[in-house]
Parts: sequence; structure tokens; C-alpha cells
Amino acid sequence: MKKTVIVTGASRGIGRAVSLKLAADGFAVVAAARGTAEKAAEYVGELQKLSPESIYVSADISSEEDRRRLVDTAFDRFGGLDILVNNAGVAPTERRDILEMTEESMQRLLDINLKGTFFLTQYAANRMLAAKCGEMIINVTSMSAYTASISRGEYCISKAGLSMATELFAARLAEYGINVYEIRPGIIRTDMTAAVTEKYEGMIAGGLLPISRMGTPEDIAGAVSAVASGALPYSTGEVINVDGGFHIRTL
Repeated sequence: MKKTVIVTGASRGIGRAVSLKLAADGFAVVAAARGTAEKAAEYVGELQKLSPESIYVSADISSEEDRRRLVDTAFDRFGGLDILVNNAGVAPTERRDILEMTEESMQRLLDINLKGTFFLTQYAANRMLAAKCGEMIINVTSMSAYTASISRGEYCISKAGLSMATELFAARLAEYGINVYEIRPGIIRTDMTAAVTEKYEGMIAGGLLPISRMGTPEDIAGAVSAVASGALPYSTGEVINVDGGFHIRTL
């Protein structure tokens, strides 16, 4: 029987690449995103071509009802859940200096990127424990978890919080054999970075990264796939940087 994985934010960008890679790896994927199944029809067709058992669930992780329905659907359909990949996240609709940031923007990002992800993980973990299943939880965060970007401070704060949530759940769930990992992307070429691609390419050309290119969603998918393979059984709370070497401190 195929192992089951939930991937949030699955219909585009990093989440799309991750879900398709895991489907190709042989997982039954429960792909979750906010759009309707009709809008995601092309993606769902591609997903099910790789893994016919895979399904799509329209869900907004900032909603408690949707979070529970997503996890319950996985258990009802497949009898359990092996892996949760928390990828869903949003950026500010408008980049503003932190002296001009609005409470509404901060609240939106915290509700989705941090609070929603935290309580989805909590509910999924409790269901895993009750059913005596579950192998791992993988959180996709960002280099912004430790890099100060004053034009999108709310994003940095939400990702820093999720990085700590990774450590908290790793510490709490280890005794039950559920490992928790953090995949930390760098500058990735997606629609989220489209408006500032030219800026980033100029910085990279100027020597910002040891590996001199922007990353791709497939780079992140490869890292998630490697972790999901179970190749790191004696690691938990671990950060895997997929950032072209951005994290390396040099003199």
C-alpha cells in the first residue's frame, strides 16, 4: 500500500513541484490549496497521471474547519497519514517598510503562514498519535526566517515563528517516532518573486550566492523528496538549507 502525504499550497510554485515529485516517488498525495478543484483541474490531471490514487482537497489552512476536513479526508480515504508537508504560505500583497506596515497585512500572514500551519500540524499530529501512524512532518520555511527584510517584515516574522515551531514539534514528537524537519529555501524563481526577479538576478550576478543562480521549485522538491524517503532517521529538528549557499558566512 502506498504511503500517504498531505502537501499544502500544492497547486502552484514550490508546492506544485513538491507534490508532483512525491507522486512520482510513489506516494498517494493529498494535495491541498485554496482554489476549487475545477480551477486546479489541469494540475490534478498531471498529479493523478503520476499517482492515480492522489486527490485534491480545496482548503484554506487559516480556517479551523478546513484544516480538520483536510486531515480527516486523508484518514478517511487512505486509513492514515504518513507525512505532512507544510508548504502553504503567502507574501504581503504590497511590500512596505516596517514603519508603514499595516496590522491587516501582519495578521493575514500570521494567520496563514504561522497560526494556520501550527494548528494544522497540531491536529494532524494528534490524529497520527491516536492512530499510531505517522513518520514525519516537513515544514517549508524560507531564508527569511533569519534574514531581515525591512520591506516585508511580517513575512520574516511568520517564517521565523514557523522555524521555531519545527523545533517545538520535533522535541515533542520524537518519542513517538515522528521526526520533524525544516526545508529552508533561498531565492526561488516563482510567481512570489516575479516582481523582484530582476533585482535578485543583479544581486546574484554581483556575488550574493556561491551557487550563482536563482533556485527553482524543483530544487526544493528534490530536498523534500530526499527527506521523505526516510534517509534521515536519526535526525529531527534539522534545517536543510536549499539556498545556493546563501547561509554560508564568509570573510
